[in-house]
Amino acid sequence: MIKFKYPFTAIAGQRQFKLALILAAISPAVGGVLVSGPRGSAKSTLARGLADVMPEHDGQRHSFVTLPLGATEEMLVGSLDLQKIIAGQEVKFQPGLLAKADDGILYVDEVNLLADNLVDLLLDVASSGINVIERDGISHSHKAEFILLGTMNPDEGELRPQLQDRFGLSVELSNQYSIDERMQIVDLRQQFDGHPKEFLKKYQTQQQALSASIEQARVVLSEIDCDLKCRRMIAERCHEAGVDGLRADIVWCHAAIAHAALQLRKNVGEDDVLAVEELVLVHRRKQKSSSSNPPPNNSSEPPPFKRPEQNSQDSHDGDWGAMAPQQQNTAEQARVNLKKTKPKPQALLGLENSKIKAAKGKGQLAGGSHQGKAQGNKISWFKTLIGSAGQWPLKQLHYKKQHTGQPVLHLVLLDTSASTLKNQLFAKAKAVILQIADSAYLNREHLAIVGFGNQKVETLLSSRRAPKALRGLLDSIPAAGGTPLLQALSEAQRLQRNALSKTPGLQLKSYIITDGKTTQTVESASLLGEIAVIDIEQSAVKRGKAREIAKALDAEYYPLLA
Repeated sequence: MIKFKYPFTAIAGQRQFKLALILAAISPAVGGVLVSGPRGSAKSTLARGLADVMPEHDGQRHSFVTLPLGATEEMLVGSLDLQKIIAGQEVKFQPGLLAKADDGILYVDEVNLLADNLVDLLLDVASSGINVIERDGISHSHKAEFILLGTMNPDEGELRPQLQDRFGLSVELSNQYSIDERMQIVDLRQQFDGHPKEFLKKYQTQQQALSASIEQARVVLSEIDCDLKCRRMIAERCHEAGVDGLRADIVWCHAAIAHAALQLRKNVGEDDVLAVEELVLVHRRKQKSSSSNPPPNNSSEPPPFKRPEQNSQDSHDGDWGAMAPQQQNTAEQARVNLKKTKPKPQALLGLENSKIKAAKGKGQLAGGSHQGKAQGNKISWFKTLIGSAGQWPLKQLHYKKQHTGQPVLHLVLLDTSASTLKNQLFAKAKAVILQIADSAYLNREHLAIVGFGNQKVETLLSSRRAPKALRGLLDSIPAAGGTPLLQALSEAQRLQRNALSKTPGLQLKSYIITDGKTTQTVESASLLGEIAVIDIEQSAVKRGKAREIAKALDAEYYPLLA
């Protein structure tokens, strides 16, 4: 049965999303498109329709490759063809999805749920345009240049900032339609479902016209100039929006040039700069720009955990009144004798019987004893070929050691309230994070840091493999205001559940580093996995609030060592 694809030009509305996709098709230097929106807002339909309106490349249609959430590293980057090695004495590369997407489109639906190891690989290839595969001392590389399209539902979790910034353009969709728009969309869909061939024929002229426009814009792209006036306009608006780095400036310039090319203009004008402003800034803006339109927001409520007014509950201990944020550099040393913390029941983590299932799959008994040799089922071809000293057939197959450890996420909740500034406690708290991070780095485990203070909760380090150097980031973190501990615990549990949805079987370890100076109670709060409360209060007579927090959360309690 032939499966027909809904035509790009037949989709009603979504003008900004269509523009972003067209600009990315005209100029790959734009860097791909990220679209965020609720279910049912035609995200996937539009993304998949782009391939049909892109001009042919060397007489062939551009490839459209979908990266599934359950993909493995080998599926993405490629692998060695093991049968060829054994049968033909030759090393042959088996292309992965990156090779198939070269000069085409790589589409990731629900990109915010993509496993971290695949995100790391995508970041490397997207920045270099080269995919490098290294297996057991054997290396292979190939060109991998593609338009990266990602869709996500923000209700299902956030996207790592590194990958979010890699998308040149971004669109935030709404599912709020007028009655007339709803009727039009349903009518078009019924026409397509009932008579797809006739429907496609009806839009064939529009599809061809758009494809021709994209091709013509590509031809004149290199001839279009973005003059000093427009570059200054871009720089001023990026500065006003408080964006990080210069990627926004560069992408904005490329997008404005692509927009001018689409309009068949020879020079970039102010209209071209303004037309792409929100596409470039919506996912990068740190502060509201007075000269630009605000991003769409369907709610009049303030952002989560950022209250517009001070709550009377926070006006006592831990609030310290209005004050400018202050910084303290990380102390050289502050130690805590961390031991194994209390694990939560497996049922809370959704890990029932996971260890038993994993053990049986790896040739282990449920009780943990091993059957046979302590080795994996993957061949180490480098050791095998060296061990056979060029002889064929191979004398002996050498196997990789089996990795039996669980993936681990260390989630640190750092008290960034003003009370921690006393006696350099904040500096010592940062040193404790270094202790946790160093251990995680050596074990190749993941780390995330969430700060709570000054009446807000913010992610200071998104979940990623623990970095080797962290002091610079920690030194830059300021402290001020009150202690929204309850909001921090709520945000932490949300992050934990998102992490578990990406990596089932993930081991969770949480650390709450605080002086306990808050009037909030946490009896109704909870966290998943193992929990440790690290008390940084240093006074002659301790209030003991951190110990009470540990008891309420059924966590291990650790005082900061003098």
